[in-house]
Amino acid sequence: MRRLATSIDITASPAAVWRALTNFAAYPEWNPFIRRLVGEPRVGARLEVTVQPAGRKAMTFKPTVLVADPEHELRWLGRVIMPGVFDGEHAFIIERTSAGCRLHQEENFHGLLVPLFGAMLDDTEKSFEVLNRALKQRAERR
Repeated sequence: MRRLATSIDITASPAAVWRALTNFAAYPEWNPFIRRLVGEPRVGARLEVTVQPAGRKAMTFKPTVLVADPEHELRWLGRVIMPGVFDGEHAFIIERTSAGCRLHQEENFHGLLVPLFGAMLDDTEKSFEVLNRALKQRAERR
């Protein structure tokens, strides 16, 4: 298993962060990592997600939404090929703070191929940080 975890403080309400996070159609305007996301933020929905980690080619996968708790958490599970090969459970968790909120973005990777993708996962973690800053900017601007 490999875990990536990042967080950022945002001077905006959890509602503002949730709106930016779940307005998937606007991702190409501001999101430097998740270049395209199609689907609905509801439990059981199938998404189509195109990510492009820094310095890497874009990849598209079709995860299933596990949690869609407005203003609190969006979580999905994506798999490559079949379960147990390369699985990633990605989460955006919004925690209210006195100054607004803190966004936690994390992903747990499991599967046989995970050890072979260390450099790609390092680039992915850097891309999480870039996404966090872009989301902060977007939510605070509104």
